[in-house]
Amino acid sequence: MRRSAEEKAETRRQIVRTAGRMIRGRGLAETGVAEVMAEAGLTHGGFYRHFASKEDLAAAAVEAAFAHMRSRLEAITAKAPPGKRLEALIETYLTEAHRDQPELGCVMASVGMEAQRAGGVVQAAYEDGIARLLALFTAQVTAPTHKQQEDRAQAVLSVLVGGLLLARALQHDAAASKRALRNARVAALTLANN
Repeated sequence: MRRSAEEKAETRRQIVRTAGRMIRGRGLAETGVAEVMAEAGLTHGGFYRHFASKEDLAAAAVEAAFAHMRSRLEAITAKAPPGKRLEALIETYLTEAHRDQPELGCVMASVGMEAQRAGGVVQAAYEDGIARLLALFTAQVTAPTHKQQEDRAQAVLSVLVGGLLLARALQHDAAASKRALRNARVAALTLANN
């Protein structure tokens, strides 16, 4: 019985990971349950043993994508010297590799307004993910008050996500796309250091 529960939990994680990649790569609307299950190597009929609805799966995938991103960024801050941690986050986020692999990257830049339009559990998972990510960034900011730390962290994160979105939108022009990443990096570093 114990083995079966572990297998069921691992299957659920596999479905969530697959859905997370697909949602970030294609978007919420373009990711169907049947496609997720097929990509995960499972039958469509098994879906309801793990999730009540597509929305429940999408919320779990968004939550897991944020958790994975936070974990990666926490590891980066742990390796960076004090005083350089926010800079390390900025440098890690605004890369060509991140731009070129939305299915593996930031769920904020990939899902954006779709999560808000989805509402319900998807929107709640998205907003919770943003709040937790902002807390990570806020902890790296030095400012006289906590509110100023939060404001600066929010501004930096806004520049990062916006810069990544712009760089992706300009990929037809490699030079313009690289320039968008560079300019966003400069703007984020300026905000971080003020």
